[in-house]
Amino acid sequence: MTRFVLVAGTTKTARIDGISAAGADPDVMAHTPSADAELVEYGHLVRSPVVPVSPTGCPTPAAVTRAVRERVGFETTVVDAGLAQPTGAPTVDVGAKPGRDVREADPVPTAPGAWVAARELGRAFPDDELVIGETIPGGTTTALGVCRALGVDAAVSSSLPENPLDLKGDVVDAAFEASDVDPGGAAYRPELAVRFLGDPVLAVVAGLTAGALESGTEVVLGGGSQMLAAAALVRHAGVAEPLTVASTTYVAADVDLDGVSRDLDCELVVTDPGFDGRDDALARYADGEAKEGAGMGGALLLANRAGVLDTVADGTLEVVERIGHPHEP
Repeated sequence: MTRFVLVAGTTKTARIDGISAAGADPDVMAHTPSADAELVEYGHLVRSPVVPVSPTGCPTPAAVTRAVRERVGFETTVVDAGLAQPTGAPTVDVGAKPGRDVREADPVPTAPGAWVAARELGRAFPDDELVIGETIPGGTTTALGVCRALGVDAAVSSSLPENPLDLKGDVVDAAFEASDVDPGGAAYRPELAVRFLGDPVLAVVAGLTAGALESGTEVVLGGGSQMLAAAALVRHAGVAEPLTVASTTYVAADVDLDGVSRDLDCELVVTDPGFDGRDDALARYADGEAKEGAGMGGALLLANRAGVLDTVADGTLEVVERIGHPHEP
């Protein structure tokens, strides 16, 4: 049996102007992970007061994941990795709190404890396979920080059409200045990398993955840059079991996923959801917005495996329409 696990959290890093498009504005952005969790779990919004869309109206990748779930039918678990706003989805608590601005001296103090608790949770799942996704605005910036702290050479993608790499680099530089960690100085000390340069979602994803792999469960990390950072944390924790990263063609066109996957001894699967050439909101993906998130790449792998990939685009539009009517199932 396959279980989809969505790890949802927030940081104040996401409030830095120009970092993320995961929400219409910084105040709304704090609700995005909570709304994504509801959408994946129920297919419509419950408590979230805002529809999770980009400033230009690009729908959240959680709509894609939900569309796949409605066609494939997999069990889901949402893990609270530092949600700043309440969600109507049932969640598992591993002790993570929202991350601070990564430019502060100790931005993720709950990371070590959350990692340990998530590792135990990963060991406890009875499923044959976990597909793990994430939702956290600004997460590619902290992923860059973690990779640099570990000494892993990896570029990161963006939810924006024009990747603000210079801004992300400046933020990460400031994070190193605020911490006691030097670039490469946290190699094989992943708890330091994720506490001082990362975010609570990365800590939880890495812990879940390590625990599941150690118990013999197959793991697919559904995502791009952030999931490669999580894979790096797992490898630097000494966990060497086979691991798959499943992403989208949109991330693969933006950064070199192949090289980093090989360096981390991960199988890479890239799936095209077929949003190119459309004249609806999904065309924004082909234009470089969103690209990935909420386990979209992992969900698309499951859709392709089940032979329903060609129905995902229309299914996603059905979900997007439903979001506009939050009380309709």
